[in-house]
Amino acid sequence: MSELLRLDSLRKVFPVRASAGEPAGELVAVDDVSFALPPGGSLAVVGESGSGKTTVARMVAGLETPTSGRITLDGEPRRAGRAGRGARKARARQVQMVFQDPYTSLDSKQTIEAAIEELLRAHFDWDADRRRARVTQLLDQVGLDKRQGGARPRALSGGQRQRAAIARALALEPRLLILDEAVAALDVSVQAQIINLLADLRAETGVAYLFISHDLGVVRQISDDCVVMHRGCVVEAGRTTAVLDDPQDAYTRRLLSAVPRPGWVPRRRATANTSA
Repeated sequence: MSELLRLDSLRKVFPVRASAGEPAGELVAVDDVSFALPPGGSLAVVGESGSGKTTVARMVAGLETPTSGRITLDGEPRRAGRAGRGARKARARQVQMVFQDPYTSLDSKQTIEAAIEELLRAHFDWDADRRRARVTQLLDQVGLDKRQGGARPRALSGGQRQRAAIARALALEPRLLILDEAVAALDVSVQAQIINLLADLRAETGVAYLFISHDLGVVRQISDDCVVMHRGCVVEAGRTTAVLDDPQDAYTRRLLSAVPRPGWVPRRRATANTSA
């Protein structure tokens, strides 16, 4: 099967400034990470906070530069160093990213329609009628009506804002959509709606997903393949059902054991009686 995205021995090291009594050093956030994603596929990168999964996503998106290793997208190796304007525009047509909090990625002073049209104007030599038609199509694809499209982000619910962020990310018809904890901040019922929306959009457009998450329940619903990261390294990888149903690594088993089971009721932790 052909590969849309391939990571080979990816490594990211951040310098750590010296503090009182401590020398300067370095933090290895990602170490020797390799995996591949086929066109139209869906791969989840799973791990707890600090595992390196978001740093991997940011390197794929071009927001961080790898210390070493190689990223190949659509058969072309990603060049190291700061990209020029033309390269950034070309990359935007290949890869888009949806973040956990859509409010921070949407301009609070713009309507949703205006935010999408601005992006289309920057990348396509289209007349106003064609841009408006594309905006209407995108809003319809994500389940937003004209009134919601004409609203500013603060007037929308969390789920509606995430739909708007997805519409804007899809505006340039990218081959790859990176979803960084994209449903983590939503209520469970809204999560289900967005997951169903993502499944429909993938089937309709053929876009591939790189899904970053700590939620194994969501991962099972959205991804074909799964990579488990711990302390910057890949500890297990394979088909999602195989990894989650028959985990081979002890860390993966610990992650699964931490997922609440049906009928689980939290218990209040006992506290010591400190009265005299």
